[in-house]
Amino acid sequence: MSRWIRSKLPEFVRDLFRNFCQASLALEEQFRLFDKDGTMDFGVLKNLVGDEMNKGLLWRMKDTAHHVFRNDPDSSLAGQFLDWAMGYIFHESLKLKEDAYQKQNYAPWFLELFGADLNPSEKDISDQLRQILSQTEESMGREIERIRFIIAKCRQLLPYYLTRHRDNPLLARFIYARNDMVRSVFNSEYRRLIQAMYGDEPERMYVLASRSLRKGGWLDEARNAADAALQLSPQNRLVLQEKKIIDNWASRIDT
Repeated sequence: MSRWIRSKLPEFVRDLFRNFCQASLALEEQFRLFDKDGTMDFGVLKNLVGDEMNKGLLWRMKDTAHHVFRNDPDSSLAGQFLDWAMGYIFHESLKLKEDAYQKQNYAPWFLELFGADLNPSEKDISDQLRQILSQTEESMGREIERIRFIIAKCRQLLPYYLTRHRDNPLLARFIYARNDMVRSVFNSEYRRLIQAMYGDEPERMYVLASRSLRKGGWLDEARNAADAALQLSPQNRLVLQEKKIIDNWASRIDT
């Protein structure tokens, strides 16, 4: 691992986790549209994927995964699987984007032509071509099924990898600050995520978040995180220490 990547690893891991959560929610929103009426928003998928000059969320997730997992000498097997899986999500989404374009743009045009006054031979050919439309929709369904499956496996693998990042303050701060989003993504698996990372000390996440917020100058937010830790474990030494630091800072500011 290069010295630069090693120094930036906490940020890369935070970004990887954030991108995964955001991508999971954005993709699932599109999948539910497809479940409802067979449609998807091509523009949304296009922005999620992006291009070489303007990489989208999924592209950045893939690239960040490569940075994290391919340059980490201590990366576990879970990390290698995650690298593969997040790359798979990106490339499968590329195919889904193209199919969504076909369905959103070419399908209506074809159906308009199909309704024209055709002679029997033309009608026979158009009937055969129409089958492609249903095949495109079937392809989209299979692509969605595969992406959903891989995302589910990423949710199961991430706790195994993130165990070794339990002291990452940026990751803890993100989970604390965007807790509603993280819970929405992991749902029933959220507790296992926190258990894998912080063991029997869930208050540790709040303490680390408080430290990060405090060092960033966000004193009120740091106090809220420390108070949450105090509610979970009022006798914990690290919690009491962080609470004392914040109270001392606040008293200096007041004077």
